[in-house]
Amino acid sequence: MDKKKVLFVCVHNSARSQMAEAFLNNLGGDSFTAESAGLEPGKLNPYVIRVLQEEGIDISGKQTNDVFNFYREGRLYDYVITVCDETAGERCPLFPGISERIHWSFEDPSSLKGTDEEILSRVRIIRDEIKSKITEFINFKK
Repeated sequence: MDKKKVLFVCVHNSARSQMAEAFLNNLGGDSFTAESAGLEPGKLNPYVIRVLQEEGIDISGKQTNDVFNFYREGRLYDYVITVCDETAGERCPLFPGISERIHWSFEDPSSLKGTDEEILSRVRIIRDEIKSKITEFINFKK
């Protein structure tokens, strides 16, 4: 059986889409292969690196990707899932051959303010929300 190809998209490809990609590849790698990209690629969020390491997942060596480069390369996906707010998600290009386009809205870790521990605590909550949604997706789409 061929693995279903999934692309996660957010604004900077620095946090939410990276977590979603990591969890889908880690938890559903037998049925899915995931990539992630951003509308305006930035740098990996250090809090995201830390909270994923708590889950045994190391993304510290990953780079951010540009969704428009993937589009120009003609990459094909079974699912394109936007994990940013609705307005940003609407800017995502329409990939040919997609069987389904999905939107999940998660808070942007780069917008968080507070002490180091307060930010880390909130990013853990976002991580757990994404992990839960990925688990639900795997169980529903397998």
